[in-house]
Amino acid sequence: MKLAEVRAIVTGGASGLGAATARHLREAGAQVAVLDRDTGRGQALAAEIGATFAEVDVTSEASAMQAIATAKAAMGGLTALVNCAGIATGERVVGRDGPHRLDSFARTININLVGSFNMIRLAAAEMASNPGPERGVIVNTASIAAFDGQKGQAAYAASKAGIAGMTLPLARDLASQGIRVCAIAPGIFATPMLAGLPQEVQDSLAAEVTLPRRLGDPAEYAALAAFILTCGYLNGEVIRIDGALRMR
Repeated sequence: MKLAEVRAIVTGGASGLGAATARHLREAGAQVAVLDRDTGRGQALAAEIGATFAEVDVTSEASAMQAIATAKAAMGGLTALVNCAGIATGERVVGRDGPHRLDSFARTININLVGSFNMIRLAAAEMASNPGPERGVIVNTASIAAFDGQKGQAAYAASKAGIAGMTLPLARDLASQGIRVCAIAPGIFATPMLAGLPQEVQDSLAAEVTLPRRLGDPAEYAALAAFILTCGYLNGEVIRIDGALRMR
């Protein structure tokens, strides 16, 4: 799939990894629809890069269907989905205030895992009607937390392990539809999620990376997502992008 021919939806596209991906794809000539709950940032980015914006709650079937319909109509089709929407939570199983809140665990799973699957199933149904042997590509966002989860990450790690675990079944399910599926497992990236931490904390995190000893650049995630779209033999794989970081 050539990037100039791609018509891509990017969820969580208003900031962080999603914004970097939307920007990278547009610079390569792809048509892009930025989907996010943050209408202010989403509309501003879409206007800046020449993309379409649609507000979406990825956990809602009706909202996702409407956003996909808006994106498809604006782009004249749909050939790619990059799922970047998600939240990060930190809460111990038993903490100072008692047991882990069940609602916060469920919310993390619902947004990160169920929300991703909601977008996957609906986007794949649209891609399946495309002509040709390769009708679409789906790129999901896991995390190294799926494999090296830290204290306080039970909910987040579980949600991202679900992303990693469904990659191969999704690829097998959608093979008959001509749709490839991969996932990216980022390490620690310089996103708004980390930007609020004190500089000394960011520096200590960067020092744990094997090489290069720095936080990942969202543009590097975006370049990998774009490569997955163009590499027709890459399918069913979860790819770590983490500078060889293995969290202790």
